[in-house]
Amino acid sequence: MSFVLVERPRENVALVTLNRPERMNAMAFDVMVPLKESLEAISNDNSVRAVVLTGAGHGFCSGADQASAGSPPHIDGLTRPSIALRAMEILDDVVLAIRRMHQPVIAAVNGAAIGGGFCLSLAADIRMAAPEAYFRAAGINNGLTASELGLSYLLPRAIGSSRAFEIMLSGRDIDAEEAERIGLVSRIIDGQDLLDECFDLATRIAAFSRPGVELTKRTLWSSLDASSMAQHMNQEGLGQLMIRLMTDNFEEATLARREKREPVFRDSK
Repeated sequence: MSFVLVERPRENVALVTLNRPERMNAMAFDVMVPLKESLEAISNDNSVRAVVLTGAGHGFCSGADQASAGSPPHIDGLTRPSIALRAMEILDDVVLAIRRMHQPVIAAVNGAAIGGGFCLSLAADIRMAAPEAYFRAAGINNGLTASELGLSYLLPRAIGSSRAFEIMLSGRDIDAEEAERIGLVSRIIDGQDLLDECFDLATRIAAFSRPGVELTKRTLWSSLDASSMAQHMNQEGLGQLMIRLMTDNFEEATLARREKREPVFRDSK
């Protein structure tokens, strides 16, 4: 049985499902290793223009598997400190793989997103939630830190530092209603409609210019690390100029509006 399912529910759209519902899709290595491999393969699949990530059953991802996490690969001959470093590297690489994907990633958070699962959702470009969804920075509740897998980097940038400090230091749950109010998720959607709404959004994104979408994702993320507004505006401008000068997308969009039809972007002259 595969713990990661990849499907193609719509043209140009890939659905990636964590498929271990009996463990709330916990981050065991036999789930995370194939997830990373699947994400990298999809990123290089040029027929995929947008990705939806979700969990099977009633949860998105419950974080660390405290019962049967398994062992990371390629650890023969290593001592415990080295094995721990390799294990953390694998989990970090999953979060980074989402960030590096050429396509936008929409997290369809259908239930609990706890600990590392919270981090997975934040690595996505867009988050949509079912009413049953909730988020928890669980490390602090387990006698550890709440800071893991990029959470202390991503959460303040998503919702502001004051809220992030309170959520991570208290270890409390954030329900879907609060998550929408503070901007952690874009929308709350009835559970039976969650995936279809995500597919609709993915299809809308897929209809735009491929380099236009990819550069928009890149510049949005790079803005979080920009040392100055002027530096970032320069990067934005170079991307905009590249597409404007090297494609006829702008002319096609203008003509399509005049002809009252949907544009067809060729991404070339």
